[in-house]
Amino acid sequence: GTKIESKSNKYRFVWRKSVEKSKAKLERKIKAVLAEIEKGIAGDNAADDDNSTPMDSRRLKERIDELNKAKREEWGKEEKRMMKELEEKMLTKLQEYEEHLDIMGDRNSYSKTDHDATFQHMKEDAMGNGQLKPGYNLQIGTENQFVTNYALYPNPTDTLTLPSFLDHGKELTGTHPEACTADAGYGSEANYDFLEANSITPYVKYNYFHKEQKKTFREDPFHQENLHYNEEGDYLVCPSGQHMRRVGERLDTDPSGNRHTITTYRASNCNSCPL
Repeated sequence: GTKIESKSNKYRFVWRKSVEKSKAKLERKIKAVLAEIEKGIAGDNAADDDNSTPMDSRRLKERIDELNKAKREEWGKEEKRMMKELEEKMLTKLQEYEEHLDIMGDRNSYSKTDHDATFQHMKEDAMGNGQLKPGYNLQIGTENQFVTNYALYPNPTDTLTLPSFLDHGKELTGTHPEACTADAGYGSEANYDFLEANSITPYVKYNYFHKEQKKTFREDPFHQENLHYNEEGDYLVCPSGQHMRRVGERLDTDPSGNRHTITTYRASNCNSCPL
């Protein structure tokens, strides 16, 4: 995998968190304005509003249409001003936020001048600092130095690309490779499951491989990987010798959509621990 910078303007971008935060704020304001307008008109024209229901542009249009059916000549000056703000400003802004989220899809950002480009860290700075720029994550598969497959991805990490990349190669050649060699950036439980399920021999390090080779890691008794596990009794032994019993489980979903069961173990008394 390698990052390819887009030709788009790096200063014109859209971030998911910013859009979602602004959209939520606008939705609250819209609901407050609707409530104020409906207080100022006849009770039988007022619609019951459920504040727990998300306010999208389609629903706002429907509410505006309902209000416009009322006798607007009987409205006060303030109601007319708020209604104009709803129609000309808030509805337009809400549609803009929805368009941003639609273009973004499941990404966290995009460039306004190249909607397919996602902001990613580029290793181009002369001082060794990562630069956040619009670009693509290019994946290349080779065999005997010949390029056999390539694909562009919006996600900055390589971990999530492997299954779809190998499937893309199968579409081109009619078969998966017999073996796959990739660096530790591709090491994940989901990827190992995929390789095993498709009978692909894996030569893929997991992301902690090099760290676990270091003496400081191997000799640190507080790493959970270094705790002794008693399979028969289903407990871990902490550095001070206490048995850590199973206290609960929870389901976790990784970015690939795979679900995992996370088991928690805890010692019974840590207050007087000498360590």
